[in-house]
Amino acid sequence: MFSKILIANRGEIACRIIQTAHRMGIRVVAVYSDADADARHVAMADEAFNIGPAPSSESYLRSDKIIEIAKESGAQAIHPGYGFLSENTQFAEACEANDIVFIGPPSSAIAAMGSKSAAKAIMEKAGVPLVPGYHGDDQSPETLRAEAEKCGFPLLLKAVAGGGGKGMRVVERLEDFDDALAAAKRESKNAFGNPDMLIERYLTQPRHVEIQVFCDQDGHGVYLAERDCSVQRRHQKVLEEAPAPGLSEETRKAMGEAAVKAAQAINYVGAGTVEFLYDVDGSFFFMEMNTRLQVEHPVTEMVTGQDLVEWQLKVAWGEPLPLEQSQVKTRGHALEARIYAEDPDQDFLPATGNLRYLSTPDESVHVRVDTGVTEGDEISIHYDPMIAKLIVWDETRDQAINRMVQALEHYRIAGVKTNIRFLHALADAQPFREADLTTGFIDDHRELLFPKSKLDTHKALVLAAGFVLEQRKSREVVSTDPWSPFGRQNSWRMNSEYAQPLKLQVGEDIHELKVLERDDRYQVHVGGSVYNLTSRLDDDYLQAVINGHRISIHGNLHNDKLVLFYEGDTFQCTVYRETYGLEEMAGEGSLSAPMNGAVVAIQAKVGDTVTAGQTLVIMEAMKMEHAIKAPADGVVTDIFFAEGDQVSEGADLIAIEASDEEVA
Repeated sequence: MFSKILIANRGEIACRIIQTAHRMGIRVVAVYSDADADARHVAMADEAFNIGPAPSSESYLRSDKIIEIAKESGAQAIHPGYGFLSENTQFAEACEANDIVFIGPPSSAIAAMGSKSAAKAIMEKAGVPLVPGYHGDDQSPETLRAEAEKCGFPLLLKAVAGGGGKGMRVVERLEDFDDALAAAKRESKNAFGNPDMLIERYLTQPRHVEIQVFCDQDGHGVYLAERDCSVQRRHQKVLEEAPAPGLSEETRKAMGEAAVKAAQAINYVGAGTVEFLYDVDGSFFFMEMNTRLQVEHPVTEMVTGQDLVEWQLKVAWGEPLPLEQSQVKTRGHALEARIYAEDPDQDFLPATGNLRYLSTPDESVHVRVDTGVTEGDEISIHYDPMIAKLIVWDETRDQAINRMVQALEHYRIAGVKTNIRFLHALADAQPFREADLTTGFIDDHRELLFPKSKLDTHKALVLAAGFVLEQRKSREVVSTDPWSPFGRQNSWRMNSEYAQPLKLQVGEDIHELKVLERDDRYQVHVGGSVYNLTSRLDDDYLQAVINGHRISIHGNLHNDKLVLFYEGDTFQCTVYRETYGLEEMAGEGSLSAPMNGAVVAIQAKVGDTVTAGQTLVIMEAMKMEHAIKAPADGVVTDIFFAEGDQVSEGADLIAIEASDEEVA
């Protein structure tokens, strides 16, 4: 077995590989960019090398530097993880040329599946069923438009060299095709260096079911169950599970055998995933093959009891597969939720910030957390915004869902916006519990997935007051005289009762509370109502009784910014001080940046008349494009940035004079 390997990746997947390697007695070399100098994977590795500036093109994608570091450190093999160089044919070839084992398939297999159009031709020849569409070499706009008309609408434009939802567009009508093609080509070229597209018939109610396959160097192959990854947004998986609910054993076997056949058709070695579209009539079609370890591999590990990274290392060393097909068994049900730094209420815009408070559920046989961050880490614009993967297992799907709901309630983050509340609503939604799954699940059930807060605003304000006051008391210096009323940690006044004012700002609204404090309770006046409150704060855990209702919450108060966590929901407010004033809004008539990122394209110039909903600026953040649209009709009076500029959230991009003289 290898004695030392290098991991050409970062974040949670680097940490996850390190854990298995160390368990197997293998030393690990990490690489890191300037932005990741203090990252968790760097601290976990046996040694680490700086590889360049923060942009991945200058660090984690520098295959020449990675090869150089592998040779310098004495690493015998390189594990690419997923993303970055994991499906890069040239990198696999460079490893082979330098006598370094690439822990993945041979470069010929990556090349065969790296082009989605070439992959479809191979699968067609191997007898694997395909979705109708076009995957030819002629990439002229005229040919693609003509093939789109033949295919029919709706259709899916997909980057030939793509993945992760990038360079992909659903086109509903022929008149939308040209704009969608241009955008998909541009995004694909930026992400993969290849603008080529393929066209597929877009199935309206499909499920996304994929098969985990493994092949050794002797050509033997097995499949390790299937995963359902139907719950997606923008073609990116949000929640995955294994096994796929509702599949017959015949379909499961047919899919598995087709997946192995697909892998063996390209002389595959190592871990791979064959993705299928599963239609309502029970038919399934080859979509693509990912020639690497998948983000969602932990759900397969949980139901099979196998360590897929260990399998990768053994196969790369030349050992046979640990199990034959008849020995592969599954037990129970597992789900994985991807916890992202993003704002679901703002169309899932990527978020950045400092993880000033991070509390995760306790890990056990039922709960697993794969992460690459710790409290205090920065979520930057340079890399994917995934914070962690939360994986749960139990004997049945219903029990596993209950585990997931509970675990999400115990996952608490402050300092950066996350999708935890959204994931909690998703996992607890009745249609999901009933396995009413399609790739359109999120769009079909938006009302369920964006529920109103579980906490009444007044009750939340009372809890916030209790948290703030209890924390203040815990930090006050207690008098040495235990009998002195002046030493009490409350608002005691001689010959009177003093109701202290407390202002809490929620959004743009300022709520004025008055709090009468006695030794063992508070009387809180808010919005014309009176609440009797008793509370006790233990670190971040507040136990409270409000008018006889006992309630327990967690919270984090930092620089007057308070976040309360309750059953997967959050309540945020700021302790308002007169010197703060209200936060400045964007300048009158301006269009501001909704997140940190780079300006990719400006589609207007000074003097242009624009209409509401017209795309004026395209920004890129976390490797995805976002269209910034005009909020109203008007005339562009100024443009503050150029294409290629980096901008911060809230920065004015374009000034617009509204045609009706109202603020745009």
